[in-house]
Amino acid sequence: MKIIFPEGSAVYTTARGIQLCGDSRELLKHLPEESVDLIVTSPPFALLRQKAYGNVTQRDYVSWLLEFGREAKRVLRSTGSFVLDLGGAYRRGKPSRSLYNYRVLIEFCDTLGYQLAEEFFWYNPAKLPSPIEWVNKRKIRVKDAVDTIWWFSKDDFPRADVTQVLVPYSERMKKLLQNPDRFYKPGQRPSGHDISQAFANGRDGAIPSNLLEISNTASNSHYQRVCKLLGRQRHPARFPEDLPAFFIKFLTQPGDLVLDIFSGSNTTGYVAETLNRRWLSMEIDRSYAALSAIRFLDTDPDTTEALIESMEQGGCVSIDKVMIAKQESLFTS
Repeated sequence: MKIIFPEGSAVYTTARGIQLCGDSRELLKHLPEESVDLIVTSPPFALLRQKAYGNVTQRDYVSWLLEFGREAKRVLRSTGSFVLDLGGAYRRGKPSRSLYNYRVLIEFCDTLGYQLAEEFFWYNPAKLPSPIEWVNKRKIRVKDAVDTIWWFSKDDFPRADVTQVLVPYSERMKKLLQNPDRFYKPGQRPSGHDISQAFANGRDGAIPSNLLEISNTASNSHYQRVCKLLGRQRHPARFPEDLPAFFIKFLTQPGDLVLDIFSGSNTTGYVAETLNRRWLSMEIDRSYAALSAIRFLDTDPDTTEALIESMEQGGCVSIDKVMIAKQESLFTS
Protein backbone atom coordinates (compact mmCIF):
# COMPACT_ATOMS: atom_id res chain seq x y z
CA MET A 1 0.00 0.00 0.00
CA LYS A 2 1.66 3.20 -1.23
CA ILE A 3 0.53 6.40 0.46
CA ILE A 4 1.44 9.83 -0.90
CA PHE A 5 1.57 12.62 1.66
CA PRO A 6 1.87 16.36 0.95
CA GLU A 7 5.25 17.52 -0.28
CA GLY A 8 7.55 18.54 2.55
CA SER A 9 5.51 16.83 5.26
CA ALA A 10 7.94 13.93 5.76
CA VAL A 11 10.56 14.65 8.42
CA TYR A 12 12.37 11.31 8.70
CA THR A 13 11.91 7.65 7.93
CA THR A 14 13.11 4.43 9.57
CA ALA A 15 12.92 0.76 8.61
CA ARG A 16 9.30 0.55 9.78
CA GLY A 17 7.91 4.05 10.00
CA ILE A 18 7.70 7.69 9.05
CA GLN A 19 7.47 10.91 11.04
CA LEU A 20 5.28 13.56 9.42
CA CYS A 21 4.83 17.23 10.18
CA GLY A 22 1.43 18.82 9.74
CA ASP A 23 -2.09 19.07 11.09
CA SER A 24 -3.17 15.46 11.53
CA ARG A 25 -6.74 16.37 10.55
CA GLU A 26 -5.37 17.07 7.07
CA LEU A 27 -2.71 14.35 6.99
CA LEU A 28 -5.27 11.68 7.92
CA LYS A 29 -7.18 12.45 4.72
CA HIS A 30 -4.31 10.92 2.74
CA LEU A 31 -4.71 7.54 4.43
CA PRO A 32 -7.06 4.94 2.89
CA GLU A 33 -10.11 3.80 4.82
CA GLU A 34 -9.53 0.94 7.27
CA SER A 35 -5.73 1.03 6.96
CA VAL A 36 -4.68 1.55 10.61
CA ASP A 37 -4.68 -1.14 13.31
CA LEU A 38 -4.13 1.03 16.39
CA ILE A 39 -4.08 4.73 17.26
CA VAL A 40 -2.30 5.57 20.52
CA THR A 41 -2.11 9.26 21.32
CA SER A 42 -2.16 11.95 23.96
CA PRO A 43 -3.42 15.31 22.68
CA PRO A 44 -2.69 18.58 24.48
CA PHE A 45 -5.00 18.59 27.50
CA ALA A 46 -7.70 21.21 28.12
CA LEU A 47 -5.65 23.06 30.71
CA LEU A 48 -6.29 26.57 31.97
CA ARG A 49 -2.69 27.71 31.49
CA GLN A 50 -1.31 27.92 27.95
CA LYS A 51 1.56 25.50 27.31
CA ALA A 52 4.50 25.85 24.92
CA TYR A 53 3.29 22.89 22.84
CA GLY A 54 -0.16 24.46 22.36
CA ASN A 55 -3.49 23.60 23.93
CA VAL A 56 -7.12 24.49 23.27
CA THR A 57 -9.35 26.18 25.85
CA GLN A 58 -11.77 24.01 27.83
CA ARG A 59 -14.74 25.72 26.18
CA ASP A 60 -13.68 24.68 22.66
CA TYR A 61 -11.83 21.47 23.49
CA VAL A 62 -14.47 18.79 22.91
CA SER A 63 -15.58 20.04 19.49
CA TRP A 64 -11.92 20.51 18.50
CA LEU A 65 -10.97 16.94 19.44
CA LEU A 66 -14.02 15.50 17.71
CA GLU A 67 -12.62 16.72 14.38
CA PHE A 68 -9.62 14.41 14.86
CA GLY A 69 -11.74 11.54 16.15
CA ARG A 70 -14.04 11.66 13.12
CA GLU A 71 -11.20 11.33 10.59
CA ALA A 72 -9.41 8.78 12.78
CA LYS A 73 -12.47 6.53 12.77
CA ARG A 74 -12.48 6.49 8.97
CA VAL A 75 -8.92 5.14 8.72
CA LEU A 76 -9.23 2.65 11.58
CA ARG A 77 -9.77 -1.01 10.70
CA SER A 78 -12.94 -2.71 11.91
CA THR A 79 -10.73 -4.73 14.30
CA GLY A 80 -8.73 -1.66 15.30
CA SER A 81 -8.59 0.44 18.45
CA PHE A 82 -8.16 4.09 19.38
CA VAL A 83 -6.42 4.63 22.75
CA LEU A 84 -6.77 8.21 23.99
CA ASP A 85 -4.90 9.51 27.04
CA LEU A 86 -6.50 12.56 28.69
CA GLY A 87 -5.36 14.20 31.90
CA GLY A 88 -7.80 15.89 34.22
CA ALA A 89 -8.18 19.62 34.81
CA TYR A 90 -9.81 22.07 37.22
CA ARG A 91 -12.31 24.81 36.42
CA ARG A 92 -10.93 28.32 36.29
CA GLY A 93 -10.57 29.86 39.74
CA LYS A 94 -12.47 27.04 41.47
CA PRO A 95 -11.38 23.92 43.36
CA SER A 96 -13.77 21.75 41.35
CA ARG A 97 -13.01 19.55 38.40
CA SER A 98 -13.69 20.12 34.74
CA LEU A 99 -15.72 17.35 33.08
CA TYR A 100 -14.11 17.85 29.68
CA ASN A 101 -12.50 14.40 29.53
CA TYR A 102 -15.83 12.74 30.28
CA ARG A 103 -17.57 14.91 27.69
CA VAL A 104 -14.99 13.70 25.16
CA LEU A 105 -15.88 10.11 26.09
CA ILE A 106 -19.62 10.67 25.67
CA GLU A 107 -19.29 12.59 22.39
CA PHE A 108 -16.92 10.04 20.87
CA CYS A 109 -19.50 7.34 21.54
CA ASP A 110 -22.79 9.20 21.01
CA THR A 111 -21.76 11.50 18.15
CA LEU A 112 -18.97 9.65 16.34
CA GLY A 113 -20.17 6.10 16.98
CA TYR A 114 -17.14 4.65 18.77
CA GLN A 115 -17.55 1.83 21.29
CA LEU A 116 -15.96 2.19 24.73
CA ALA A 117 -14.10 -1.12 24.93
CA GLU A 118 -12.77 -0.33 28.41
CA GLU A 119 -11.60 2.59 30.51
CA PHE A 120 -8.06 2.62 31.89
CA PHE A 121 -6.41 4.81 34.50
CA TRP A 122 -2.74 5.68 34.32
CA TYR A 123 -1.35 6.24 37.81
CA ASN A 124 1.91 8.16 37.76
CA PRO A 125 3.28 8.15 41.34
CA ALA A 126 5.98 10.64 40.34
CA LYS A 127 3.53 13.30 39.15
CA LEU A 128 4.12 16.70 40.75
CA PRO A 129 1.41 18.19 42.99
CA SER A 130 -0.99 20.43 41.07
CA PRO A 131 -2.72 22.78 40.87
CA ILE A 132 -0.46 24.67 43.26
CA GLU A 133 -3.24 26.95 44.55
CA TRP A 134 -5.45 24.14 45.85
CA VAL A 135 -2.87 21.46 46.66
CA ASN A 136 0.26 23.26 47.88
CA LYS A 137 -0.93 26.64 49.11
CA ARG A 138 -4.40 26.14 50.55
CA LYS A 139 -4.03 22.37 51.03
CA ILE A 140 -7.69 21.63 50.30
CA ARG A 141 -7.14 19.09 47.48
CA VAL A 142 -4.86 16.08 47.06
CA LYS A 143 -2.34 15.49 44.29
CA ASP A 144 -3.87 14.61 40.92
CA ALA A 145 -1.81 11.59 39.87
CA VAL A 146 -4.15 9.77 37.46
CA ASP A 147 -4.95 10.23 33.75
CA THR A 148 -8.06 8.74 32.19
CA ILE A 149 -7.37 6.55 29.16
CA TRP A 150 -10.29 5.69 26.91
CA TRP A 151 -9.91 2.52 24.83
CA PHE A 152 -12.27 3.04 21.90
CA SER A 153 -13.10 0.56 19.15
CA LYS A 154 -15.18 0.62 15.97
CA ASP A 155 -16.80 -2.76 16.59
CA ASP A 156 -17.76 -4.78 19.63
CA PHE A 157 -14.84 -7.19 19.23
CA PRO A 158 -11.59 -5.34 18.44
CA ARG A 159 -8.39 -7.37 18.25
CA ALA A 160 -6.99 -7.89 21.75
CA ASP A 161 -4.84 -10.51 23.45
CA VAL A 162 -4.31 -10.25 27.21
CA THR A 163 -1.70 -13.03 27.13
CA GLN A 164 0.71 -10.53 25.56
CA VAL A 165 0.59 -8.20 28.59
CA LEU A 166 0.55 -10.56 31.57
CA VAL A 167 2.21 -9.27 34.73
CA PRO A 168 4.44 -11.21 37.17
CA TYR A 169 2.72 -13.27 39.84
CA SER A 170 3.05 -12.23 43.46
CA GLU A 171 5.01 -14.56 45.75
CA ARG A 172 1.77 -15.63 47.42
CA MET A 173 0.23 -16.48 44.05
CA LYS A 174 3.29 -18.54 43.10
CA LYS A 175 2.82 -20.64 46.25
CA LEU A 176 -0.87 -21.01 45.49
CA LEU A 177 -0.15 -22.30 41.99
CA GLN A 178 2.34 -24.82 43.33
CA ASN A 179 -0.18 -26.34 45.73
CA PRO A 180 -3.75 -25.01 45.29
CA ASP A 181 -5.34 -27.50 47.69
CA ARG A 182 -3.10 -26.50 50.57
CA PHE A 183 -3.54 -22.73 50.32
CA TYR A 184 -7.06 -22.25 48.95
CA LYS A 185 -10.43 -23.78 49.74
CA PRO A 186 -12.84 -22.40 47.15
CA GLY A 187 -16.47 -21.75 47.74
CA GLN A 188 -19.13 -20.61 45.37
CA ARG A 189 -18.80 -16.91 44.57
CA PRO A 190 -21.72 -14.48 44.96
CA SER A 191 -21.99 -14.48 41.17
CA GLY A 192 -22.63 -18.22 41.25
CA HIS A 193 -19.39 -19.11 39.46
CA ASP A 194 -17.32 -22.06 40.68
CA ILE A 195 -13.62 -21.19 40.50
CA SER A 196 -12.30 -24.39 42.06
CA GLN A 197 -10.32 -25.20 38.89
CA ALA A 198 -9.05 -21.67 38.29
CA PHE A 199 -5.68 -22.24 39.94
CA ALA A 200 -4.97 -25.60 38.37
CA ASN A 201 -3.80 -24.06 35.10
CA GLY A 202 -0.74 -21.90 35.70
CA ARG A 203 -0.05 -19.20 33.13
CA ASP A 204 3.06 -17.17 32.37
CA GLY A 205 1.72 -14.38 34.54
CA ALA A 206 -1.33 -12.71 36.02
CA ILE A 207 -3.99 -10.78 34.13
CA PRO A 208 -3.32 -7.04 34.54
CA SER A 209 -5.90 -4.61 35.83
CA ASN A 210 -7.08 -1.42 34.15
CA LEU A 211 -5.01 0.62 36.63
CA LEU A 212 -1.60 1.08 35.01
CA GLU A 213 1.06 2.19 37.49
CA ILE A 214 3.84 3.68 35.38
CA SER A 215 6.22 6.33 36.69
CA ASN A 216 7.21 9.04 34.23
CA THR A 217 10.70 9.51 35.66
CA ALA A 218 13.06 8.75 32.75
CA SER A 219 15.19 11.84 33.42
CA ASN A 220 18.30 10.25 31.94
CA SER A 221 16.87 8.67 28.81
CA HIS A 222 18.77 8.80 25.51
CA TYR A 223 16.34 11.42 24.19
CA GLN A 224 16.78 13.71 27.20
CA ARG A 225 20.55 13.26 27.43
CA VAL A 226 21.08 14.18 23.79
CA CYS A 227 18.65 17.13 23.99
CA LYS A 228 20.67 18.46 26.92
CA LEU A 229 23.96 17.80 25.15
CA LEU A 230 22.80 19.77 22.11
CA GLY A 231 21.27 22.55 24.19
CA ARG A 232 17.84 21.79 22.74
CA GLN A 233 14.50 22.28 24.53
CA ARG A 234 12.96 18.82 24.79
CA HIS A 235 9.24 18.28 24.41
CA PRO A 236 7.68 19.01 27.84
CA ALA A 237 4.96 16.32 27.71
CA ARG A 238 6.42 12.90 26.99
CA PHE A 239 4.90 9.43 27.19
CA PRO A 240 6.83 6.92 29.30
CA GLU A 241 7.70 4.06 26.95
CA ASP A 242 5.84 1.47 29.03
CA LEU A 243 2.50 3.17 28.38
CA PRO A 244 2.26 2.82 24.57
CA ALA A 245 4.12 -0.50 24.83
CA PHE A 246 1.29 -1.96 26.91
CA PHE A 247 -1.39 -1.11 24.36
CA ILE A 248 0.73 -1.96 21.31
CA LYS A 249 1.44 -5.45 22.68
CA PHE A 250 -2.15 -5.87 23.89
CA LEU A 251 -4.00 -4.67 20.79
CA THR A 252 -1.75 -5.40 17.79
CA GLN A 253 0.41 -8.06 16.20
CA PRO A 254 3.87 -7.74 14.59
CA GLY A 255 3.60 -5.99 11.23
CA ASP A 256 0.43 -4.05 12.16
CA LEU A 257 0.28 -0.28 11.61
CA VAL A 258 0.35 1.96 14.71
CA LEU A 259 -0.51 5.65 14.43
CA ASP A 260 0.04 8.63 16.77
CA ILE A 261 -1.75 11.80 15.66
CA PHE A 262 -0.17 14.04 18.36
CA SER A 263 3.27 12.46 18.41
CA GLY A 264 5.33 15.08 20.32
CA SER A 265 8.66 13.38 21.05
CA ASN A 266 7.43 10.26 19.21
CA THR A 267 7.62 7.73 22.02
CA THR A 268 4.83 5.76 20.32
CA GLY A 269 6.71 5.45 17.02
CA TYR A 270 9.93 4.45 18.75
CA VAL A 271 8.22 1.75 20.82
CA ALA A 272 6.34 0.46 17.76
CA GLU A 273 9.66 0.17 15.90
CA THR A 274 11.25 -1.85 18.71
CA LEU A 275 8.20 -4.14 18.83
CA ASN A 276 8.32 -4.87 15.10
CA ARG A 277 5.22 -2.86 14.19
CA ARG A 278 4.93 -0.42 11.33
CA TRP A 279 4.25 3.11 12.52
CA LEU A 280 3.15 6.54 11.40
CA SER A 281 3.50 9.65 13.56
CA MET A 282 2.07 13.14 13.03
CA GLU A 283 3.23 16.31 14.80
CA ILE A 284 2.24 19.88 13.91
CA ASP A 285 5.45 21.48 15.27
CA ARG A 286 8.35 20.69 12.96
CA SER A 287 11.02 21.45 15.57
CA TYR A 288 9.54 18.83 17.92
CA ALA A 289 9.10 16.37 15.05
CA ALA A 290 12.74 16.79 13.97
CA LEU A 291 14.03 16.55 17.54
CA SER A 292 12.19 13.25 18.03
CA ALA A 293 14.62 11.66 15.56
CA ILE A 294 17.09 11.57 18.46
CA ARG A 295 15.26 8.47 19.70
CA PHE A 296 16.48 6.57 16.63
CA LEU A 297 19.90 8.16 16.13
CA ASP A 298 23.19 6.94 17.53
CA THR A 299 25.47 9.44 15.82
CA ASP A 300 28.04 11.88 17.19
CA PRO A 301 26.71 15.25 18.42
CA ASP A 302 27.86 17.23 15.36
CA THR A 303 26.21 14.78 12.96
CA THR A 304 23.04 14.67 15.04
CA GLU A 305 22.81 18.47 15.13
CA ALA A 306 23.33 18.70 11.37
CA LEU A 307 20.63 16.12 10.70
CA ILE A 308 18.14 17.89 12.98
CA GLU A 309 18.84 21.24 11.32
CA SER A 310 18.28 19.66 7.91
CA MET A 311 14.91 18.28 9.02
CA GLU A 312 13.90 21.59 10.60
CA GLN A 313 14.59 23.34 7.31
CA GLY A 314 12.26 21.02 5.41
CA GLY A 315 14.49 18.07 4.57
CA CYS A 316 13.64 14.41 5.11
CA VAL A 317 16.30 12.12 6.56
CA SER A 318 16.40 8.37 6.03
CA ILE A 319 17.72 7.26 9.41
CA ASP A 320 18.46 3.73 8.17
CA LYS A 321 20.84 5.12 5.56
CA VAL A 322 22.51 7.36 8.14
CA MET A 323 23.11 4.44 10.47
CA ILE A 324 24.34 2.15 7.68
CA ALA A 325 26.79 4.82 6.55
CA LYS A 326 28.02 5.22 10.13
CA GLN A 327 28.59 1.48 10.46
CA GLU A 328 30.51 1.35 7.16
CA SER A 329 32.73 4.21 8.28
CA LEU A 330 33.61 2.29 11.44
CA PHE A 331 34.81 -0.66 9.38
CA THR A 332 36.91 1.46 6.99
CA SER A 333 38.56 3.75 9.53
